[in-house]
Amino acid sequence: MPTDPLTPAVSARICTHMNDDHAEAVLDYARHYGGINAPESARMVAVTPNSMELDVDGSKLQIPFDHTLTDSEDAHRTLVAMLRAMPKN
Repeated sequence: MPTDPLTPAVSARICTHMNDDHAEAVLDYARHYGGINAPESARMVAVTPNSMELDVDGSKLQIPFDHTLTDSEDAHRTLVAMLRAMPKN
């Protein structure tokens, strides 16, 4: 199955999915990778080849990826791997 390049439309689709179906994961990204101790709200607003952008409690937060993403499948694998790399509570 072909994958989609990371266009603005694909970024919007990823963000909508994460915000609607994985809101706790977005908070986890803000806590673990963004260093925000107790975020009250977090929304993913963009996914680019180099980073994800979150809106955390009204402030922008850029979280870089460990490599340049190539497409939507790479974005999926990377976001999942980042969650799995977090310590379990």
